[in-house]
Amino acid sequence: MIAEDSVLLRIGLVKVVEMAGFTVAAEAGDAAGLLAAVAAHRPELAVVDVRMPPGFTDEGVRAALSIRREHPDTAVLLLSQYVEERYAADLLAAHTGGVGYLLKQRVADVEEFVEALRRVAGGGTALDPQVVSQLLIRRASDPLERLTAREREVLELMAEGRSNSAVAARLVVSESAVAKHINSIFTKLDLPKADADHRRVLAVLRFLGVAAGR
Repeated sequence: MIAEDSVLLRIGLVKVVEMAGFTVAAEAGDAAGLLAAVAAHRPELAVVDVRMPPGFTDEGVRAALSIRREHPDTAVLLLSQYVEERYAADLLAAHTGGVGYLLKQRVADVEEFVEALRRVAGGGTALDPQVVSQLLIRRASDPLERLTAREREVLELMAEGRSNSAVAARLVVSESAVAKHINSIFTKLDLPKADADHRRVLAVLRFLGVAAGR
C-alpha cells in the first residue's frame, strides 16, 4: 500500500517496490483513502507520507497509528521530507515493531530503502540515522552513562533497525563480538530477563528516551 499525495513520487515508489518483488495492492493520495484501502486490502506493509491532505500536518502519522492499532498485521513505514522527531517518537511509543521512519531522500538509495521495507514488513524497525540523532539531542537526561563508547555505537545502530550481522559489518567486528556487546548493554541498562527481541526493543527505546506504550 502506497500513500503519497505527490503523484510523481507515488509513481516512483510504486516502481521501486514492484522492482523489489512487492505487489502494490492499492495507492492513495490522502489519509482517508489510505485508511479505506488498508481496511479493504489488509496489506502486509503501508508506506505512508507524514504530511497529507487536507491539512498537510500530521495526517499520515495519525493514519499510521490508527492502522497499527486496528490492523496490527499491517506494518507501517513513514516517509518525511524533513526530520520531525516528535512523529517518530509518537509511533515508537505506541508500537515497538513493524514500524519505520525514513527521510524521503533515502528512497534514492534503492538497495537500502528496499532493505528497510523488508525489515519493517518482517516486524522489525527502520529509523533514519538523522531521526535517531535528533531524538538523542532532545533527550533531557542520559541514563546510559554506564555504556562504553563501543556499546553506544552498537546501540545506535540497533536503534536504526540494524541486525547483528549488519552492525558487525558496519563496525568491522565479528557477530560474536556484537552479541557480547548487546548482552553487556542489557545488563548495564538493568533490563529484565525476557526474550532477546523484547529486550532489544526496550534497550533501543531507553536509548532514544521514548516511553514504551505497551
